[in-house]
Amino acid sequence: MIRLSELKLPLDHPEHALPALIHSTLKISPEELKSFSIYKRSYDARKQKLLLVYIVDVELHNAQLEAQLLARFTTNSHIRPAPDMAYHLVAKVKEAPAIRPVVIGFGPCGIFAAMMLAQMGFKPIVIERGKPVRERTKDTWGLWRKRVLHTESNVQFGEGGAGTFSDGKLWSQIKDPRFLGRKVMTEFVKAGAPEEILLVSKPHIGTFRLVKVVENMREQIIAMGGEIRFQQRVSDFHIEDGHIRGLTIENFQDDSHYELRADHVVLALGHSSRDTFEKLYERGVYMEAKPFSVGFRIEHPQGLIDRARLGQHAGHPLLGAADYKLVHHAANGRSVYSFCMCPGGTVVAATSEANRVVTNGMSQYSRNERNANAGIVVGISPADYPGSPLAGIAFQRKLESNAYVLGGSTYEAPGQLVGDFIAGKPSTELGSVEPSYKPGVHLTDLAQALPEYAITAMREALPAFGRKIKGFDMHDAVLTGVETRTSSPLRITRGDDFQSLNVKGLYPAGEGASYAGGILSAGVDGIEVAEAVARNLTATG
Repeated sequence: MIRLSELKLPLDHPEHALPALIHSTLKISPEELKSFSIYKRSYDARKQKLLLVYIVDVELHNAQLEAQLLARFTTNSHIRPAPDMAYHLVAKVKEAPAIRPVVIGFGPCGIFAAMMLAQMGFKPIVIERGKPVRERTKDTWGLWRKRVLHTESNVQFGEGGAGTFSDGKLWSQIKDPRFLGRKVMTEFVKAGAPEEILLVSKPHIGTFRLVKVVENMREQIIAMGGEIRFQQRVSDFHIEDGHIRGLTIENFQDDSHYELRADHVVLALGHSSRDTFEKLYERGVYMEAKPFSVGFRIEHPQGLIDRARLGQHAGHPLLGAADYKLVHHAANGRSVYSFCMCPGGTVVAATSEANRVVTNGMSQYSRNERNANAGIVVGISPADYPGSPLAGIAFQRKLESNAYVLGGSTYEAPGQLVGDFIAGKPSTELGSVEPSYKPGVHLTDLAQALPEYAITAMREALPAFGRKIKGFDMHDAVLTGVETRTSSPLRITRGDDFQSLNVKGLYPAGEGASYAGGILSAGVDGIEVAEAVARNLTATG
């Protein structure tokens, strides 16, 4: 097959235009084309006339002609052999080992680690501290609607992980030479996600659809012999002679504890399992502090972003709600950038600990809410929170506790109008933008919410962003604080074999261990870690 890239057509082109462009690009007749499939569809909005940009895989009736065309166009970088994107299991066993592999956490990384281990016949055991996704959703709404926090069932903890209450974004900038991202999205489609995620340039599923997709993936894992144990938390790790040998499990359903023998453990914890990080550190598992970012959520009318990004094409159904990506390098040396942009979405309460406020963003598949939101965050490093590898957690907790107080100690979030924030004066009333954060926003002075260097950098960045996107620094846009869990504040370092540097059989994975950042990359990492576990199991018998 042949892969063609950079095929450009007008936004509202007729259906026959794409095959016609394939014919003219390859200089073939319509009869010679057997079939084609769209690998990716994006758009180019750099000029007034917006164009759709396609990557397609083409099959001809004559394989010899395909070879001749590839030889003829060898200097054309947009005409290349289509890569093999099929996924091939690295192992397949008829009988699971007596001591089955264990996956801790059932977010995107844990789901795909368990899925791959199940597909290979290893019948994994999954330990998830939170509840099944539908029960978890009810508990999460309890905080948003009634200000009642469930510390083990919330935006961070439970089936599907933090990605369930997000935009369901499925793109990443990771290097992916094996097309494992394609495997991730294929499994999502198999579980009920819309097929278009396989071809659009920035695919997303959205929270409500993710719920059913996650449930279906759970059932697939169980059907292959896997086991999911909900409301059970790993409270201790048993390490002997530098090797993991077992776990102590706390069962929240009956308030009991039990021991689980385990020689191969995938740590798919997520970035908010702070108590588990502390226990791992106590048991001597090697980890190190790492940079992350802190800031606020910003909300604008979605229409403002659509017009600024898409111009006359704003509102076109094929384009949907527009997004953005911004970065500014401030005079004080700090980088300020947009993070986890959610078109047509809402800002959500995302704390997992009592008497703290954390913000995040989410969207439904339709992306049709009135506001656009994104994190506007400032990069920080271990130099800002010196100490042990756990110092970043203490730094986060301090900011989150302070935000709880600034918001009135009711789980409302502290907020401020962008114009007032830039001017350095507290906000007293909202303008044209109604914030979406539930249970509510308490207007105040956000200068008290972050360190001075972060506030200074953000006050410089917002007008700069306004020069890139007209209206971005509008007075009435709303900032809501605080955004602290952009990524894990530590790394549980692993070697080339995907195992902990000093504890064999322990496989740090995903966002919590700082080897992923988002649903897609977490899923890919889960696949690679599962493969490492399988290789080790088959090598050792």
